[in-house]
Amino acid sequence: MSGPTGFRKIAEGRYRETVGLAYDEMAEGLVIEHRPGRTITDADNVLMTTLGGNDAPLHTDHHYSRHTAWGRPLVCSSITLHIIGGMTVRSTSGLTIANLGFDQIRCTRPVFVGDTLYAETEILERRRSRSRPTAGLVTCRTTGHNQDHVTVMTFTRTFLVPLDTDAVRDRTHY
Repeated sequence: MSGPTGFRKIAEGRYRETVGLAYDEMAEGLVIEHRPGRTITDADNVLMTTLGGNDAPLHTDHHYSRHTAWGRPLVCSSITLHIIGGMTVRSTSGLTIANLGFDQIRCTRPVFVGDTLYAETEILERRRSRSRPTAGLVTCRTTGHNQDHVTVMTFTRTFLVPLDTDAVRDRTHY
């Protein structure tokens, strides 16, 4: 009998949850729907906006925001990027050596406190690194959408992953 999906057998009757896909598992065209979703709270918006130094009243001042076209505070787009990007890490880049860049970031619809965000990632390209023979580069496009399936953000990301994930997992107990 094989073990549960998403786990590695580490001893008889003992399994460890896996983090990050292996380089060879990230085939071009693969689409991953990330779960769980994440509902944005007012605390998320205020805390992360304040930590980032963005004190624009559009994000933090309910009275001010009532008088804008939106009628309520907008969640700061960098928070949306951080949350949607973060949702993808466990599966796509959990064993990343380095994050190489975010590109083509588009904020396509506003995000508000109370919205629940979901993400999906398509692997666009992968290749072996020319400068690091034990690593590969993966480029993916992530789409974030809300509870109504409306796209709120898209971006591409490139990251460096080990070619031999089993060796990394064995060495680090992952």
